[in-house]
Amino acid sequence: MAENNEFIREVDEDYRRDRILQIWKRYSGVIIALAVLLVVGVAGWRYWQNQQRVAAEAASVQFDEANRLARDGKVAEADKVFDALEVQGPAGYRLLARFRSAAEAGKRDAEAGAKEFDTLAGDTGLGDGLRDLARLRAALLRLDSANPDPALANLQGLAAGTPFRHTAREMLGLAALKKGDFEEAGRWFDQLVADPETPRNLRERIEVYAALVAGGPVTVTEAKPEVAAPPPPITR
Repeated sequence: MAENNEFIREVDEDYRRDRILQIWKRYSGVIIALAVLLVVGVAGWRYWQNQQRVAAEAASVQFDEANRLARDGKVAEADKVFDALEVQGPAGYRLLARFRSAAEAGKRDAEAGAKEFDTLAGDTGLGDGLRDLARLRAALLRLDSANPDPALANLQGLAAGTPFRHTAREMLGLAALKKGDFEEAGRWFDQLVADPETPRNLRERIEVYAALVAGGPVTVTEAKPEVAAPPPPITR
């Protein structure tokens, strides 16, 4: 019985070897081509990864240099570096450069910076979070303009459940305080208090805002100067 099993196993192994040889003879060219493609593909992937790393490192140096130039007041030189990054840098640094360029423009001219953020907000290639961030930055730049109503409308949209709702609600509350609308301000601050995800540092500021709302309008009355009593008569 053992001899029969051994015989069957040998026959089976011979059969498998023959099948492998037949497959190799028929498909050896294809197998070699696939192996070469695999090696070339892996080498190309590693080369691409290395190129991406080199490009990212170069872009990081450029971005840091542009920030340094902006801090040093060399605005024109900084803008050139940011513009170059927007065109030639890796995707992440192109986006960073666009946001930073808009922020720098906003420091010099609020409306010009807001328009750059408007462009970012309208870029459908960006994710919703980044577009909302651009809308927020544009609204903040326009809050102190002659017509802040469009900015307030944008903030109201952002206050309804977006990741930036806390900042939007705070700004809306402060804008209402500035107008003397204490009821409206209290409504926005109450939403911040009720939101369990409101950051701790913002909750601390809300205590100050709440005190301002509770105090209501401050009226200043002009105090009448006290008239000094005449000196007592001098008796001798």
